[in-house]
Parts: sequence; structure tokens; C-alpha cells
Amino acid sequence: MDIVKANREYERWLGKELRGSIVAKDLGRKHKKMSESAFSFLRATYWRWAETVLDICPGAATAPPVLGVGDIHLENFGTWRDQEGRVVWGVNDYDEAAEMPYLLDVIRLATSAMLASTRAQLSLKEICTSVLDGYTRGIEAPEPFILDRKHMWLRTRFVVDETERAKFWQKIEAQSQEAAAKKNAPQPPAAWRKLFADALPEPISLAYWPRTAGTGSLGRPRWLGYGLWRGGPLLREGKALVPSGWTRAQGGTAGSRLNHIARSRYRSPDPWYRATGNVLIRRLSPNNHKIDSTQSDLLHADLLWAMGRELAAAHLNDPIRRDAVRTDLETRKNRWFRDSVEAAAESVTREFAVWKKSAK
Repeated sequence: MDIVKANREYERWLGKELRGSIVAKDLGRKHKKMSESAFSFLRATYWRWAETVLDICPGAATAPPVLGVGDIHLENFGTWRDQEGRVVWGVNDYDEAAEMPYLLDVIRLATSAMLASTRAQLSLKEICTSVLDGYTRGIEAPEPFILDRKHMWLRTRFVVDETERAKFWQKIEAQSQEAAAKKNAPQPPAAWRKLFADALPEPISLAYWPRTAGTGSLGRPRWLGYGLWRGGPLLREGKALVPSGWTRAQGGTAGSRLNHIARSRYRSPDPWYRATGNVLIRRLSPNNHKIDSTQSDLLHADLLWAMGRELAAAHLNDPIRRDAVRTDLETRKNRWFRDSVEAAAESVTREFAVWKKSAK
């Protein structure tokens, strides 16, 4: 099935999973993003990756299974505050988490960098070496990236300054005022409002409005809830969840694994990030945010190394699997990994070209 027909099938499935609450105008935005670049296309089509990657990289099928991120890519990282109030950097979106061969996440991360890079930035060899070396280090010494006494280079790069902090809240307050001014403004379902209320430090009144964000998740309902608590602003986001594209394509446990990977053994989780049923509620703030490649240059060998290391920490929720992953890594040649990434990037680029042509 070509990408255009496959996308129609996926969106029919998505509509059924969302029980008719799919956001049509956001699907239109998603289709446009899919035509912008091969990198954007990759971000928007994890479901397609799940359908095709084992045909493209058949050697990865025998790699030991882990609870994987699934939709890993350059922009699937960000910062949050942990239970101690410390700023943490790492993977911060797990909508597509599922049991899968560990190598698929590593290949996809390097593929995303390959699609985003130009020859003047990083070569295929540099990308693959950085990601794989970081991942190997993470398997040997997994730990979270706490941006306190260590990793100050990440703090300098990604923690927002006071100017950006002010802009963030000004934008949210403007959106809140705009929502309040609308007559009969839409509200999230009652079940969602209860989940928002349960995620607050104490009962307060929230202003709600729908949010358009992300790429792969466009089309799913998304809401913001904003209020004032003890003299300061407070913001929560709710997002509809559907089964992982991996389980849709390859089978396996269909229930969400989001909470498991977000709180895995070697990570310092965001205490406000939790899925209940088919809804994710999380805190948003100036330093609870996702990396945006338009605001930060992500194509540096040191950053790709850190991404690889963080990915390994996410994979090692079950420490028993470490020996299996380590042994498998030792048996595979670096050339095999580069060939797999190159094949995956070429496949995505071909399908992107077909999609772009169909959109004209």
C-alpha cells in the first residue's frame, strides 16, 4: 500500500479510536507539515515507520526487546522539573511507547538526525557514531541528566532565561483572555475536567481552551487549563491517547505503557506527567517544554551523544535486559548500523516525495 492510501487507512483507524472526536482542522495542518520536509514527514508518521521498518531493516528484528519510546527523534526531548524541583533534560514524550527491539529506537533517532542534517553539518558516520557511542555509554552507566551540578552545557542551551519566561506567560495569559471573551466557548468533556482537577495542588477554577501543538499527534483533541494559584500562574495540558502505532502494526499489548517508561528505573520523572485511561495530563511551564529545532541547533555531535545516552536510560527499566542489549551491541558492526540508518532515511525520503507530489 502506498503512503497516500496507508495514511487514509491510519486516519480511519484514528477516528475509530477517538470515537469520532478527531480534530479535522488539525489533520489538515498535519498534512501540510508532512509536505514541509522529510524530517517533518518522519515526525508525523510514526505509524508508517512501525508498519515498514522491519522490512527496511530486517536485521533489527532479532535484537532484544525493551520498552521502547517508539516515536523518538531530535525534537522528542525537552526539560521538566522533578519531584525535588531540579531541572531535568531528556526524552519527554512517550505516546507511542511499546515493547519492541531496542535497535529500532536507536536507528530512528539517528535517522531523524540524518534527515535534518546537511553535509555541511554532520555526516552519516558522525551522526551514527555519536548516537551509538552515547547509547553504549548509557547501557554501561545509565542515569538521568540533572541540570544542576553537572551537564551545565545542557542547562545553558535549553533552560529558558527571564525574557523567555515572561514571553511564555504573556502568551498564555493572552490566550486565556481570548478564550474567556468567547461566548459559549467549548469545554473539554466532564471526564477530562475531573482529570485536570485531580492534577491540581488544590481545587481552583481553570479557564480551558483547545490547543494545537505537536506533529504526529495532530488530529487528537488537546486542551489547556489555566488558573492562578497562591499568587502565580498554573498551567496543565490534556491530550488524547490512542494505542501505539507499533502495537497497531505489529501486535502486542495494546494498553498504554506511557507511565512505565516515564518513570523507569534510571530516570528522574516529571511528577505531573501521568496517563489515566486514554488521556495524558501534564504540567506546562517555561521549563516544562519540548525542544524546538527552529529555536535551537540540535545537530551537534555532543548533543546526539547525550540523546543516545538518555535513550539507553529510558530502555533500562528492567535491568535484567541490560546484559542482552550489551551482548547484542557487541556482535553488531558499526557499518551495519550506518547501513540501516541510511536505508531507513532513503525509505522515508522516497515516501515523503510521493506524499509531497500527491499534495500538490
